[in-house]
Amino acid sequence: MTISGPEQPLVRVLYDDSRHDWRDASRPRPVRIHLWEPDAPPAGPAPLVVVSHGTGGSGGDMEWLVGPLREAGLRVLALDHHGNNFVDGYEPEGFLHVWERPRDVSFALDELARERPLGPVGAAGFSLGAHTAVALAGTRLDTDVLWAVLSGDVPLPDIPEFPGVLEAYRKKYPDDLSVRRALDGAGADLSDARVRAVFQVAPGVGGFVTPGSLAAVRVPVGIRWGGADTVNPYEADTRPYLEHIPTASGRCVGAHVRHDDFFAPEPADPAVRHRVGGEAADFFARHLR
Repeated sequence: MTISGPEQPLVRVLYDDSRHDWRDASRPRPVRIHLWEPDAPPAGPAPLVVVSHGTGGSGGDMEWLVGPLREAGLRVLALDHHGNNFVDGYEPEGFLHVWERPRDVSFALDELARERPLGPVGAAGFSLGAHTAVALAGTRLDTDVLWAVLSGDVPLPDIPEFPGVLEAYRKKYPDDLSVRRALDGAGADLSDARVRAVFQVAPGVGGFVTPGSLAAVRVPVGIRWGGADTVNPYEADTRPYLEHIPTASGRCVGAHVRHDDFFAPEPADPAVRHRVGGEAADFFARHLR
């Protein structure tokens, strides 16, 4: 646990005994959290926004989104998802078992709720984290599509952070039976009734989600995407969320905005992520107050 100053988060590592560490099955699953308190705490429980990072990122590296949320008086909780964050390193399951990420969020919320009452809760995320956020509102993965990808029948899109991820995965799960067992729970309903609103930025995994579960989402969903995003293209990844979630609304933030503009040290459009962060803060201020 560390506290680095008023603008720095309190950082803690929690352990979920119901799941195991992918590096050592004898240990529980680690969930690192970064918790920022609002600058001016309200009299009652402050609204809380959970932030989920993109593929290979870290909750501690999401300042472009966290900062505007804090400035809006919101409590912010960002997570490091096990096996998929650059702090601890990568495991193939961290990139492919994406259904474990929403469980991280619900587990962290349970732990915080034991310490003090939670205010209204929202979920936000970038890229794969955007899928994590909306899964908390009830979207479900299509296990037939997942099986086709993990078994190699359907090509897996390139993952720059982990080249050869599928080969590494099949070394750990060498036969079809072990893959089938690994998929247990992949299509489960991972919704969390505490989540009242969702904000997605450059969302991924849109083609892996069942249309019926998208149509069943009832909380407000805001979506932002870049017109030049070739990592999570609009047609494959954003459009399913935007068109099938009845409560969804959103906009393209620029025809020339790339996926990398949300995290690159020298983005082509340096202002876009700060604009989107401000829009996320406005969205949650409307829906969580």
